[in-house]
Amino acid sequence: MWQAIVEEPKQIGKRAWLDRFSWYQMQDQDVPGATRLGHHDCLISGTIVAPRDPEVWHDLNKRKWIYFHGVNHLSIDGGGKIDGMGQEWWSRSCKHNYTNPCKPAPTALTFHRCKNLKISNLMLINSQKMHMAFTSCRRVVASHLKVLAPATSPNTDGIHISATTGVEISRSVIRTGDDCISIVRNSSRVWIRNISCGPGHGISIGSLGKSNAWEKIQNVKVDGAYLYNTDNGVRIKTWQGGSGFASNITFKNILMENVSNPIIIDQYYCDSRNPCKNQTSAVQVGNISFINIEGTSATEETIKFACSDTSPCEGLYLENIFLPSYFGGDTRSFCWQAHGSAQGYVYPPACFSNSSDFIRQNVLLEPNPAINSV
Repeated sequence: MWQAIVEEPKQIGKRAWLDRFSWYQMQDQDVPGATRLGHHDCLISGTIVAPRDPEVWHDLNKRKWIYFHGVNHLSIDGGGKIDGMGQEWWSRSCKHNYTNPCKPAPTALTFHRCKNLKISNLMLINSQKMHMAFTSCRRVVASHLKVLAPATSPNTDGIHISATTGVEISRSVIRTGDDCISIVRNSSRVWIRNISCGPGHGISIGSLGKSNAWEKIQNVKVDGAYLYNTDNGVRIKTWQGGSGFASNITFKNILMENVSNPIIIDQYYCDSRNPCKNQTSAVQVGNISFINIEGTSATEETIKFACSDTSPCEGLYLENIFLPSYFGGDTRSFCWQAHGSAQGYVYPPACFSNSSDFIRQNVLLEPNPAINSV
């Protein structure tokens, strides 16, 4: 079926489809297309199902299931479903049982080195690991997606963005066991709007700088989101020892309900079983804005800015924040080496260091990043 999308390059407007009454079981599928021309449409109105048994991947690449690489001008639509049948993978995960060895698991749907993508009206459920990933892509529009997996399913990120420029994600519902949306190394010009997230781990920038890597994230805007019952709200996480920067990032117009750690910058991130060693270098975090965020916090510590001693956070900005406790009682802020300013009503109150000495730069993104200009 997939070959129909990219074959016969002399014809423009290739189209492939899965019938809505059909059910297809599919093993590892690799769809190349770097040399193909024209616009390719893929209509999925049926259901694509992965083999249930992880042993089927014995001689296959265990990091991918459906994999598009080098395909340009591709549209996927149709209202269909992709089911990763990940339950057996989860039960074998080292995140569930530390006595299990940590092994790779497939991402359900990956786009690598693709340009001009449009993905809409698609449901992804129960992926073996991540549900959808864009890696080294350019100009991506994704909308009207539904991504579902149990809150206890490990590493089942909804949408993962890596080394990708010019992304718009909108009008989607994501309920998984990990980040609803994760944006990692060397990505820029990302616009996220009108997202429902939860349960899961919230919307994350990073992690960045693992294994002393130089990495960057810039020009990201999250405008319009509803988060509920998530382990984190909006988060930036970096490892000690890394370098690079995360800058020009705005989170605004966000409603949270029973969210743990609603606003967090953590430059001491460590998900190792053993404590991570202290290191002096760090990814520079600066020009980060949190605007019009309200709701309820499941944790007493509602705002946390844990920044590096050697590379403090600069240019943090809070405006119109109201995050009382979901359970009643007070909430509080925590700041370490965090420099910035606040405007409007902010609860819990800001705790910036030397905020009066910092003149904030005008770095907010335009309302609609020109994703087609990259």
